[in-house]
Amino acid sequence: MPNVVSNYQKDKEQMATIKRQKKRPPSSSKKKTQIKFNPLRVFIRLVFLLIIWGTGAAGILLVYETTQLPDISKIDLKPRSAGIRLIASNGVEFASFGDLYKKPISFEKIPRNVIHALLATEDRRFYDHFGLDPISIIRAMAVNLRTGSIKQGGSTLTQQLAKNLFLNPRRSFRRKVQELLLAFWLELSFKKDQILTIYLNRVYFGSGTYGLQAASHHYFNKSAEFLTLYDSALLVGLLKAPSRYNPIANPGLAQKRTSQVLVNMVNAEFLTQIEADLAFDSKSIIARAVMRGSGHRYFADWVRDRAVAYSGYIAKDRKVYTTFNPKLQQQAEKSIAAGLRRGRKKGVQQAAMVVLDKKGAVLAMVGGKSYTNSQFNRATQALRQPGSALKPLVYLAALNEGYTPSSIILDTPLTIGSWSPKNFDGRFRKNVTLTEALVMSLNVPTVRLSESIGRQHSIDLARKLGITSELKNEPSLALGANEVTLLELTSAYVAFSNGGHPISPYGIENVTVPGEGIIYKNQVTNQPSVAKAEKIEMIHELLSDVIRSGTGKRAFVENDAAGKTGTSQDYRDAWFIGYSGNLIAGIWLGRDDSKSMAKVTGGGLPAEIWSNFMQKATAITN
Repeated sequence: MPNVVSNYQKDKEQMATIKRQKKRPPSSSKKKTQIKFNPLRVFIRLVFLLIIWGTGAAGILLVYETTQLPDISKIDLKPRSAGIRLIASNGVEFASFGDLYKKPISFEKIPRNVIHALLATEDRRFYDHFGLDPISIIRAMAVNLRTGSIKQGGSTLTQQLAKNLFLNPRRSFRRKVQELLLAFWLELSFKKDQILTIYLNRVYFGSGTYGLQAASHHYFNKSAEFLTLYDSALLVGLLKAPSRYNPIANPGLAQKRTSQVLVNMVNAEFLTQIEADLAFDSKSIIARAVMRGSGHRYFADWVRDRAVAYSGYIAKDRKVYTTFNPKLQQQAEKSIAAGLRRGRKKGVQQAAMVVLDKKGAVLAMVGGKSYTNSQFNRATQALRQPGSALKPLVYLAALNEGYTPSSIILDTPLTIGSWSPKNFDGRFRKNVTLTEALVMSLNVPTVRLSESIGRQHSIDLARKLGITSELKNEPSLALGANEVTLLELTSAYVAFSNGGHPISPYGIENVTVPGEGIIYKNQVTNQPSVAKAEKIEMIHELLSDVIRSGTGKRAFVENDAAGKTGTSQDYRDAWFIGYSGNLIAGIWLGRDDSKSMAKVTGGGLPAEIWSNFMQKATAITN
């Protein structure tokens, strides 16, 4: 019995051993031959994990960026500076500063041509996508890959609107994500027509104008409802690069861009080729076509600074009515340009000109050869030696002290301290009349005259006439050795033409704010004369003789005219300032580096430019 149990137990243990052996995994050598490494399976598993984790991360990012979006409860969030619009004396706007808006236009009043031009050029599938257009993105990518450069973008109008309304222009992945989210929100919140309307009322059209209505008034001086087909194409063309395609600054480029927009409309089947050709041939007159150049910007900058100073820094748009005369400005620019061409070989590099009336209104201003190249205003900012152009002030001061045009002055060698002035021709004429001394612009008699009456009398008179620049009480004062601006010296000459009444040059008539009316109005007051009437008549006759028979003969015009030449030491500056009829004009020629010109005198090229301008200006103002 014990043996049977023992044998049974052995058998049981043996069977258990066999079972364990069957369950035992194969040896290591055997495993290597049965299970192989599968890279594809591993890659699939990794991709699957990345998709899961990437989706999760993207979800978290989207949730986060959603919380970081700007407040979209308001549609007009973009801050803007107050706009300043400058109006010429003829009622036409000629310059603007800041951001300019008009009352929004409704969808029903937007010309169909504007909408068609916009869709054809910026987003042809606007009414088919949901804020993001995958087809356009793929097409743009294909074009860019084919050309090897960024030729097209895939942004929809909705994306552009989201960016313009709520985001800064900085390019980043985060901003692009926010742009997409905001585009989706806009599509969910507004109808397509509404999005289009908001876009056209907010988009930037250049020259400080925002919105279709503001652009229409700025470029064409009319309401957007009356835009022609060509007008519409031109404005839509601006959206690509408002400064580059500005029709006022770059009319040629604007025309080419407009042509491309018309082609786009034909391709999109909004127009026939015949309609496009007729539109292009008709073109449009730009409201400010008279101001195609940039020279008027010198006057605009000068006036803008004063408009801000007079009306304060307010957050409302301002309309500034100025004294600016576009026709006189155009003629001034032509005369200066022609003079610079003639003077190029003589080293003349820069010029300036101001034109005033007898009340002191600045009608035109040229501050340099090119505003585009230099915004420095040589008419109002440059301090230059006027030379003999300052002598009339000395002579009027002498007349006030009892001298007459027939008074005798010695023209003999003179030494004051270590300084011995010389006449321009190096000659001495012994005895000359006061008239002869001024007409021939003799230096020695002028200095002797100044010393005899006392220099302070000339300085005091200059101050009364509005010259604020430093005037040193030195013998060379009489010869214009002190520096002044063209505007202040020309303004002083106004008194010679209006009976001796000093003026303060001004460019602003009044400033208005919508809803508030006039907030500033210029008051022109009649200042007391700086001399008796007979003395003013005397200086007038003296200055008339300068043109009739003296150094200013090249400034002759048919009408009665008077003026004075001026040349600084070593031919660094050449001036002519004079008046005829109701106009007073001053001209300066020189170089910014103050180097000498090739014997350019005030009686030469400046006098010729003055004469050319005055003859044309008289016809304009009569």
